[in-house]
Amino acid sequence: MKYRLTPIKPPASATQQKDPHKEMRVQHAPGGLKGRWLVNSLSFVVIILAIIIIFVSVGISSYYYSSIRDNLKNRVHSTVSSIRDNFTNTYDQYLSGIKQYALSYEDKDKVELQFIDTSGRIILSTSELTADSIPSTDDADRALWENTVCSWSGDDPLTGERIMSLSEPIYSSRGELIGAVRMISSLEIAERQITIIIFASIAACLVFLILVIASNSYFIRSILIPVTRINEVAKEIAAGQYGIRLHKTYDDEIGQLCDSINNMSDEIAKAERIKNEFISSVSHELRTPLTAIAGWSETLTAMGAQNPEDVMQGLDIIQKESHRLTQMVEELLDFARMESGRMTLNMEVFDLSTELYEAIYMYENLLQSSGMTLHYKKEPDNYIISGDRHRMKQVFLNVIDNAAKYGVTGGKIEISLSRDENMIITCVRDWGNGIPEAELPFVKEKFYKGSSKQRGSGIGLAVTDEIVKMHGGTLDITSRVGAGTAVYIRVPAINPEIQPQSTNDKELNSLFPEEHE
Repeated sequence: MKYRLTPIKPPASATQQKDPHKEMRVQHAPGGLKGRWLVNSLSFVVIILAIIIIFVSVGISSYYYSSIRDNLKNRVHSTVSSIRDNFTNTYDQYLSGIKQYALSYEDKDKVELQFIDTSGRIILSTSELTADSIPSTDDADRALWENTVCSWSGDDPLTGERIMSLSEPIYSSRGELIGAVRMISSLEIAERQITIIIFASIAACLVFLILVIASNSYFIRSILIPVTRINEVAKEIAAGQYGIRLHKTYDDEIGQLCDSINNMSDEIAKAERIKNEFISSVSHELRTPLTAIAGWSETLTAMGAQNPEDVMQGLDIIQKESHRLTQMVEELLDFARMESGRMTLNMEVFDLSTELYEAIYMYENLLQSSGMTLHYKKEPDNYIISGDRHRMKQVFLNVIDNAAKYGVTGGKIEISLSRDENMIITCVRDWGNGIPEAELPFVKEKFYKGSSKQRGSGIGLAVTDEIVKMHGGTLDITSRVGAGTAVYIRVPAINPEIQPQSTNDKELNSLFPEEHE
């Protein structure tokens, strides 16, 4: 016979049955970032889900068994109290009372009710099969011997059915032990529901795991696809495909990386273009004087010394072109030293005005021959600095040469030397065509020539700016289209105790004539 007991219902969410046979096919983690990500993240998730399933299984089982045990205990105690209060005055009354109670017992199909005598035999049972027999479990004997409530659960030794039994001793109204009340309930329904809940929990965990894998796979793809594309673009850039750009999809760290790669690609493309332009420009610049030197050398060799004027003209051209070649080579060497960090200064204390005057003197006759005038204004002061006199003279020569080259249409150059507190300021001003405002921020960059058609390598001003910075100074350029250009060279003086008359930037900017504003 199987005994039935309706257990206390768990929460609705716990009783919802899911397919316990639902399987998830898990492939071996592939290599690379995706594999490492899945293994690391899923290992943690699987451990957490396993712990949750264990806790759910133990908790639900404990909950069901406790509920059944409490239910049996309440039923047994209620029966014992009812029998003791009404049918224990005499033993005959007891026997009559328990027969009447057994016949009127309503839950026979759920719980088997047994009455045990003091010798441990079943004297009455709601199941005729077990009457006048010995209980198959020891809870009744222990209840009689220990005078307390005892329970037992497990496989019934007689039927093999999973049951739970509970026994409580019963005393007469005079306090004498007259037997025990025993109730037995089947655990099959409860354990079936426990199994369903456990399988439902496992299925829910598997569904959650599938969602985690899907979300992780989507997230990994959102990273791997851009990273893979970035890797491909980086390889293409390394192979010489400069200027290639990435499409920015996400405005996050990946997007910032795309911006960095795009900026790098643009900068490399720009540097490559400038390099090619520089090589082309330098090749042209070198070819022109070399052609002139070679041509006049052949001419002088062919005609000998027959015409002294032609000889002098040819030698003069050869000398000028040789000087220009030397200057270009020096600029290239200085640029190479600057790029490699090997440019050094021979430091000494000297008068900056002397070097400026020598540079002006070297250009004065050349400017006069080209129809330009040069005005030099020096305020009475001390212009002693610590630096490399030859490098500072190189700075002045480069700036004056640029003024002569780009300001020839203005017909004049003005140079001033002044002090502003502890800074010595040299201003070289021309009245040429000026520099467009869009090009002004880039004129000190290496290889930059802008829209100018003048001959040059595009590195002279970059080297000049570096030399001034190495002296702790600054090189600033202001210009207006049609009004000319002013270059300010500021270097620190070494005698700050002397307080000269100051010439501020406003006064220097006033060199621009009012008619050009």
